Amino acid sequence: MPTAAGATEALLDPEFLKKLEYLHIVSKKILSGQFRAERTSRKRGSGLEFADHRGYSAGDDFRHIDWKAFQRLGRLLLRLYEEDQDLPIYVLIDASKSMADGTPTKLDYARQVAAALCFIGLSHLDKVTLVSYSNRIESELHSQRGKRQVFKLFRFLSEIQPAGETNAREAFRVFASQRHPRGVAVVISDFMDPAGFEAALNVLRFSQHDVFAVHVTRRTDASPDLKGDVRLVDAETGHGLDVAVTPQLLERYRAAYEAYCEEISRYCAKYRFGYVRTFTELPFEDVILQVFRQGRFLA
Repeated sequence: MPTAAGATEALLDPEFLKKLEYLHIVSKKILSGQFRAERTSRKRGSGLEFADHRGYSAGDDFRHIDWKAFQRLGRLLLRLYEEDQDLPIYVLIDASKSMADGTPTKLDYARQVAAALCFIGLSHLDKVTLVSYSNRIESELHSQRGKRQVFKLFRFLSEIQPAGETNAREAFRVFASQRHPRGVAVVISDFMDPAGFEAALNVLRFSQHDVFAVHVTRRTDASPDLKGDVRLVDAETGHGLDVAVTPQLLERYRAAYEAYCEEISRYCAKYRFGYVRTFTELPFEDVILQVFRQGRFLA
């Protein structure tokens, strides 16, 4: 298991930091282009960009009456504007024991993805909160803003160690009870939760957060290299099961695993949430670029 010092060293590696600067440049180009409008909240207020009309009611500020519309339509209408509003970013990292799987581990990979998203969020002056969870909230670094806070977030990430069983629904219920303002909730997980994923993500959805799911997997998750008589041990509970692995059983497993991944993808599409599935064998910057292409994190 990687030490906190080793994790910190990885996040401060010059090559890693160089990749973060590259991703920051890419994010600025996207933000100044086609996705700029997405950073404006749907709240109607007194900003600068015209959004809509509504009928005048007694007590409304007459300064917002659209007199040109009155001349055309003979009706008193108020001009409504888009109000620029911060959308805080919450990065929720699965720190259960199953995330200790592989080399690099899923947690190591999740740290890199989280570090990149935090770096970009802070560079754009967004408020960033980091949370690690298993069957509860393990640790939380409350709202940070400004690029100078990036090393504080890196230190927090490096100190996360895999422990406990997964119960995202319970952890997210506690997170939601803290009444965090509505924002973008990025969940980075292998989604290997005995209770499934839907109940957990519903907690964030019902709290009005815009969810982005980053599904961290290994290639062997979908296609394990097993044959013959083996004993499978649950990484989180320690429970074992003796299994005779046949080609037919492996094929059924692969089909079930892919169906589960597709279920997560369909759920996110249904509620217009972001979803990216990645492998720890792929460069972390590839998944960040996929996140950018969906236009959610920079929204």
